[in-house]
Amino acid sequence: MATPGPAELLMLERRWSPERLAPYRAASGGDLAAAVELYRWNAEISAALGTTLGHVEVLLRNALHEELAAWSLRRHGEPRWYLDPGGVLTDEGHRDVAKARARATRDGRLETPGRVIAELNLGFWRFLLATRYDGTLWRSCLHRAVPGRRRREVHAAVSRLHEARNRMAHHEPMFNRPVADLRATAVEVAGWLCPVTRDWIDAGCRVLPLLAGRPLVVLPQPRR
Repeated sequence: MATPGPAELLMLERRWSPERLAPYRAASGGDLAAAVELYRWNAEISAALGTTLGHVEVLLRNALHEELAAWSLRRHGEPRWYLDPGGVLTDEGHRDVAKARARATRDGRLETPGRVIAELNLGFWRFLLATRYDGTLWRSCLHRAVPGRRRREVHAAVSRLHEARNRMAHHEPMFNRPVADLRATAVEVAGWLCPVTRDWIDAGCRVLPLLAGRPLVVLPQPRR
């Protein structure tokens, strides 16, 4: 890739906006060329981490759905647990499910559990692991998806991944975030759910090679 010249750098700053490039420029000692390079690298590392988080999200929702469907069928004779035959979900959960069902049936498509599950975002699954469901869904079935793990531990890990995913979705900086730790958390969560899938995700993750080539940054000095 050709290195942008002075006029091109100014145009890039104008198009990305000085405000957006400000943290990159500060981390690059005020050098605009270095800031643009860091911005490019930030997009690459975000895409790589986002791909890994996406794999873990699909793995998580399918594993939880499997346990929920089996439990709902045993308890209520209805595998479509998201219809809440036992009255377990909160009002917020009902709203999320209603939106997911509406999206799943757009353009006259037939509703299927797989389509509904795919429309429930990571935040929904995160909150199914929260304290409010400890005495119901967690103890009844969700713990089986992550054998040997405490709910708080699983919830905390998934929450970290959810927050990072949201940050990247808004194109916020990741160069100053613990990307290696986030990657490790994602791989760890995948391992709790399915070691075979964890190994596949781990092998295809591009985060560590990109971290090895991160441009130099000026880290802020801690206050004394």
